[in-house]
Amino acid sequence: MSENKAVGVELKELTKVFPAYGTQKDFTAVDHVSLSARPGEMVTLLGPSGCGKTTILRMISGFEIPTSGQVLIGGKDVSTLPPNKRNVGMMFQSYALFPHLNVFENVAYGLRVKKVPEQEIRRRVQEVLELMQISAFTARMPNQLSGGQQQRVALARAVVTEPSVLLFDEPLSNLDAKLREYMRDELRKIQQRVGITSVYVTHDQSEAMAISDKVVVMRSGVIQQVGTATGIYTSPLSCFVADFMGKANFLPVTDWNGKDTCVVFGRPVKAALAEGTDPKREMVLMARPENIILCQDGPFEARVENATYMGQTFQYVLSCQGHSFFVADYGYHTGGIHGPGDTVHWRMVEPSLRLLQAEKEDNDA
Repeated sequence: MSENKAVGVELKELTKVFPAYGTQKDFTAVDHVSLSARPGEMVTLLGPSGCGKTTILRMISGFEIPTSGQVLIGGKDVSTLPPNKRNVGMMFQSYALFPHLNVFENVAYGLRVKKVPEQEIRRRVQEVLELMQISAFTARMPNQLSGGQQQRVALARAVVTEPSVLLFDEPLSNLDAKLREYMRDELRKIQQRVGITSVYVTHDQSEAMAISDKVVVMRSGVIQQVGTATGIYTSPLSCFVADFMGKANFLPVTDWNGKDTCVVFGRPVKAALAEGTDPKREMVLMARPENIILCQDGPFEARVENATYMGQTFQYVLSCQGHSFFVADYGYHTGGIHGPGDTVHWRMVEPSLRLLQAEKEDNDA
């Protein structure tokens, strides 16, 4: 492929309200979202179903027009332009391959629509098929391909037109677990090699962590936190973000000094305080399962409720003073294996702990 000159994407106060229908009220799917993707960057929108991430993708592509706000691509406001005027490529969840066209013609379709000369079409299609490592399947029909091969064809078709921006709408959700992990890594390598600015939508936190330069966690149409996968995982700003970006335990805090020390299960514990914390609110201690260590000299005691062998780890559900929580034990080879009913001692890795404001449970998940 010819060298792609990456451009940035910027969303300014982007809002989408779907009007009332029948007895229903107006529904705000996206609520004043401002976000930027630097040239060549992979930005992932992460959140539960109905949080607005796909609606944002559709507004960037032109399939939805914003109620208010702007979509800028390369500094140009494209908010009201039709999809074919935006130079945006999109890879759908279903791949949307034409069943009556072979691999070559599926990939060439967008170039033919643009009336690119035949010789140029053949050169560019062959080049992108080699990039995707599917040049041996040129004459095959879509139903003769595996799920992973179909995904590569769909990506080739999106890339061959050399778009300024590439959009991904949960493209791996139809693959089995092992192939999904492999294609996730391949997709990331290809995106970096081609250098196209990309926006990726998923509800799978492991996908978001593996492929993203920047992760955007969303809830009810509003951005909750933006940062690197590492930054959000280790320093979440809320219980919702902590719980959505991996497994998290929320342990009861009975007292705290308003700064970095709290009391959990009757003992003082040091933990980092999340930004924007209201000292008047009830607090909880966030501890990742891998940050709870089983050890004979641990200051805390708990009862094993459940034990599951996962290969690399033994995963336990422990109960302490009426509260259940998860533990990922990577040291079971030396520390031994415990069963339901056993009493264990444990400690926490204090530098990894986080003090967060408690949240009321809701159905936004």
